[in-house]
Amino acid sequence: MCETNRTSLGRRGFLAGSAAAAATAVPAVAAAAPAAGATARRPNILLVVTDDQPKQTEWATPKTVDWLGGEGVTFTHGHVTTPLCAPSRSSIFSGRYAHNHEVRNNAASGRLDQHTTVQRYLRQAGYRTGLFGKYLNSWNIADNPPHFEEFALLRPGYVDGTYNVDGTVQTIPGYTTTVIRERTLAFLDRAATDSRPWFAYVTPYASHGPNTPEEQYAETPVPAWDGRPSVPEPDRADKPPYIRNATATLTDGQAVRTRQLRTLLSVDDAVQAFKDKLRELGQLENTLVIYIADNGFCWADHAWTGKSVPYSPSHEVPFRLSWPAGGLASGTTDDRIVANIDIAPTILDAAGIEPDTPQDGKSLLRPYSRDHLLVEWFKQGAGGRRSWASLVAGDRQYTEYYDLTTDKNGTVSGTGAVTFREYYDLAADPHQLTNLLHAATPADERALGIPALAGRLNAARGR
Repeated sequence: MCETNRTSLGRRGFLAGSAAAAATAVPAVAAAAPAAGATARRPNILLVVTDDQPKQTEWATPKTVDWLGGEGVTFTHGHVTTPLCAPSRSSIFSGRYAHNHEVRNNAASGRLDQHTTVQRYLRQAGYRTGLFGKYLNSWNIADNPPHFEEFALLRPGYVDGTYNVDGTVQTIPGYTTTVIRERTLAFLDRAATDSRPWFAYVTPYASHGPNTPEEQYAETPVPAWDGRPSVPEPDRADKPPYIRNATATLTDGQAVRTRQLRTLLSVDDAVQAFKDKLRELGQLENTLVIYIADNGFCWADHAWTGKSVPYSPSHEVPFRLSWPAGGLASGTTDDRIVANIDIAPTILDAAGIEPDTPQDGKSLLRPYSRDHLLVEWFKQGAGGRRSWASLVAGDRQYTEYYDLTTDKNGTVSGTGAVTFREYYDLAADPHQLTNLLHAATPADERALGIPALAGRLNAARGR
C-alpha cells in the first residue's frame, strides 16, 4: 500500500481540460501556486469547519452544495485523521497527525506548536487573519488565539454566547451561528479598504450537541430516515466490548439526526451570505473556499451514537473546495482518499508559501494520491474504551486497539499491546457488519494479508 506522487499539471493545461472533466469523477488538479511575494495574485482563503457534521447531511446544506459542489470540487472520500474535535482541528491547522502535533485529546490543546500552524504562515506572509467561532477545546476563553489579527472566539454554545472579541471577553446576544456569520461578513467587508489578502477561519458550533436549532428552524420538518444496515447492528458479537455493550437505537439515531440537520440550516444560510459578500466585493473568483467537518457522527450505527470510533460515519466527513481563479470551479468530483491533514498544505500551496515545519498531509492542488490513510484515536483517562489506530483504504479497513491511554496533557502511557482487531472488506461490506478477523485462523489471516497490513499500520503510526 505505497503512496504515490505524480507530476503536477500547469495552470494552462489544467484549465483547458477542466470543462471536459466536469461531468466525471476525476482527481482535481490545479496549477502550481504563484511564487511567494506575488501578493496581488495570492488568493484569499475562507475555511469553514463545522462541528460533528457527518456525511449524508446535504439536505440541510443545499446552498453550500450548490456553490462548492456545483462550482468547485466534492471529495467523495473525505476523512479526518482523528475523529475528535481538538485533535482534528489541530490537524487542520498544522497538516499533521495527532501523534505528531501531540494534541491527542480534547484536554491537550496547549500541546499544539503554534509555530506550525497555517495561520502563522499566512500572517507572516502578509495575510490579514481572522477567527470566528470555536477554536480548540480546553482553550481558555480569555487567551487570545495566536496569529489571528481579528477574532470572535466562541465558548461553545448556541444562544447568547460568550466570546473573546479581539481580547475582550463578553456576552453577545443571539444565535451563535448568526453572530459568527455577521462577524465574518464584517471581516470580509474590510477587504474593500484593505488590499491585503485575507484568511478567515469560520467555525460555528453546529451541529454539535445539544444541537439547538435557530428559532426559525426549531420545528422544520426533515426527511424521514429509516437507518442503514448498521443502525443498529443486531449481532455485534464480532465487535469490541464497548460496541457489544452499546445500547443506542434507531429512534436515538433519528432524533440526533433531526436536531443536527436543523442546526445546519443556519450554517447553510451563513455560507450563502459569504458567497454573496464575496461577489459584491469582486473577490469570488480569487478566493479559495474549503468546507469540512472536524469529524463525523454515528446515528446509532452499531448501536453507537457519537464519534471517536473507527467506523466510517465517525471519520468520513463532507469535504468541498472551490477556487475559480485556480481552475477549480467546474463542479467535479474527486475520488482520492483525502483528509483534514491536507488542508494546511493546500492553503500554503495556493498562497505560494513553503512550510519550514514538517507536514503529513499533501496539497490537494497537486495530483498526489494515497491508497491508504492512517486514522487514530487516543483514549483519555482510565476505564472504558481502548485507544485505536486504523488503516483505511478505498476497499478495506484494518483496525487495532491498544493498551494505551493519555493524560490531560496528551502524554501516552501503557504497554501498547494489541487487545482487539477488526478487518472489513468495504467493497462487499460498506457498513462494516462482518469483522473478518472474528474467529479467523492464522491461515485465514495470511490469506487476507493481515500480517502486511499490521506492518504498514505500525509503520504509519511511527511516521
